[in-house]
Amino acid sequence: MFISDYQSYHLNYNLCNHQEKIIALIYSIPMVIEQNRPDFSIKISNNMETKPLWTQEEVVALYNKPIMDLLYEAASIHRKYHDPNKVQVSTLISIKTGGCPEDCAYCPQAARYHTNVKAEGLMSLEQVKEQALAAKAGGSSRICMGAAWRNVKDGPEFDHVLEMVRTLNRLDMEVCCTLGMLTENQAHRLSEAGLYAYNHNLDSSADYYKEIISTRSYDDRLQTIENVRKTNITVCSGGIIGMGESIADRAAMLVTLASLIPQPESVPINALVPVPGTPMEVMEAVSIWEMVRMVATARILLPTTQVRLSAGRTNMSTEGQALCFFAGANSIFSGDKLLTTPNPAINEDMDMFKTLGLVAQQPFEKKNQPETIATEMAHYHDLGERPRWSRPEHKIQRNIAKQQDK
Repeated sequence: MFISDYQSYHLNYNLCNHQEKIIALIYSIPMVIEQNRPDFSIKISNNMETKPLWTQEEVVALYNKPIMDLLYEAASIHRKYHDPNKVQVSTLISIKTGGCPEDCAYCPQAARYHTNVKAEGLMSLEQVKEQALAAKAGGSSRICMGAAWRNVKDGPEFDHVLEMVRTLNRLDMEVCCTLGMLTENQAHRLSEAGLYAYNHNLDSSADYYKEIISTRSYDDRLQTIENVRKTNITVCSGGIIGMGESIADRAAMLVTLASLIPQPESVPINALVPVPGTPMEVMEAVSIWEMVRMVATARILLPTTQVRLSAGRTNMSTEGQALCFFAGANSIFSGDKLLTTPNPAINEDMDMFKTLGLVAQQPFEKKNQPETIATEMAHYHDLGERPRWSRPEHKIQRNIAKQQDK
């Protein structure tokens, strides 16, 4: 067939146009696939109530990813949901120290172990207010009050704690408490007092928990969190690494936290601080890489949660902590003590913030300040509850051996 020069020109022109379109289409395919691919790094779905978001095996694989890949994924998610240069600062006050009846293997406040911690009574309102004002002046936005109790008991001491909550909330600070197990009514009373957050750590996986504590059950921990969720108080719950648990145990704990509906607003990641006299006094300190991996994995599973870099920071360099912040940590405990264990002083942390270009988060940026209802106007009152929290019957030999030491 004869083709004129004119026809030849138009044929070549059309072919060229088609080639350009085909090439453009080929190059756009990866982009289209990427845009339409489900984002498995942020596993948030509408069917949270019917299907766990992560399996333990998936989380172990995530934790063990090459560190650069893990950091990139975690930092990307962190920047999507948070200001990467802003860190929430909390100060922990031990309002009732020592004499605890529990047998937590990591804790120097357990009365059965022979540590240097001396049992003290409940602090006065004036003492707590003075420490809170000092923490606020130093840059803290939240006060967490901790009492070495097994569980909250209705009566004068709990009434005193409620007045502490009312007083500190009026200082325009976020108020958190960690008082042990509590009932739904007690949670409502704390809520009416103006409590912002309640801390109740899971400590470890459900399986490994039995190797740490024998005086209370994992289910009681979850029940307390459920009781808190029936109020407008936010949940703070995390755990400790370095107690001899496996990576699978760490993953299982994170799966449990990530499966809570809604997920905790705060998740503290603690590195065990071995204290002489406790059953875990001989444990080796975790490496900074273990902390970085744990923080990064927590950030990926808990995108909107504030991941708190908690106990163990005295063993971390500024560079190590910077890696944790990059991986998704955006909260710290500041002050020279975490209940009874050493911690960086608040001025040291402010110097670190200056070096890293970080700023302290202001109070109530994440959630509005709760209203404080005066005692005489409260809807919930002392019911004289005496709940029967469980006492598992299993024995932990290292705990028993340590309490028999002289």
